[in-house]
Amino acid sequence: MQVTTKAIVLSSLKYGDTSLIVKVFTASDGLKSYLLKGVLTSKKGKLRPALFQPLTQLELVANHRNKGSLESIREAKLAHSYKTLHSEIVKNSIVLFLSEFLTICIQEEEKDQGLFSYLEYALIWLDENKKIANYPILFLVHLTNYLGFYPDMENTHFPYFDLQEGCFTNTPSLNPMMDGMALDGFRQFLGINFDGIIPIKLTKKTRQELLKKVLLYFELHLQGFRSPRSLAVLNAVFD
Repeated sequence: MQVTTKAIVLSSLKYGDTSLIVKVFTASDGLKSYLLKGVLTSKKGKLRPALFQPLTQLELVANHRNKGSLESIREAKLAHSYKTLHSEIVKNSIVLFLSEFLTICIQEEEKDQGLFSYLEYALIWLDENKKIANYPILFLVHLTNYLGFYPDMENTHFPYFDLQEGCFTNTPSLNPMMDGMALDGFRQFLGINFDGIIPIKLTKKTRQELLKKVLLYFELHLQGFRSPRSLAVLNAVFD
């Protein structure tokens, strides 16, 4: 079946000397993997390798057989042209981290328009703004809403956040907990949009500790989750 859909590139892997296997999150069908035969050597083809950089927003004309095998792309063009996302070193480090993160988290071949629209908006915001040190944390906090485990907003004044139960509590338990400066920072990310991160002031140590706790939160709630290898690079650029 031929499908025309918006899509966001999650990853690309060289296959042989001339081809790519590209993993893409589509608006029409969720996660899809495509084999781009000869794309690395073809000079006249409609597909260019530069289109498949991480988190690029595309419009695809693709053939979907929906049999669990690699699909094919007939045409691809930019749906949105980024100005800074792949050229500025800090933003590119965030892109590499998020693309790996989303590749780990998104596993379903089914339509999720809410998640797709969120990713479109969040990536364009990152491209257009400069104060982005707090961006990865809010991106992940919002992402939990689409994956089904957004933190319970009741009793946010309590001194502990139970990472296993996803709620604030007045007393610690044997479950992994968040407290102290990390929790003070965490509260500031709840219920805000991306513009709301600009005035948030965190020390480097608190930001890294909070990101570490958020990643643990994903590990506790998402089966098969593992911390992205690109986390070290992300921490380095904000060091």
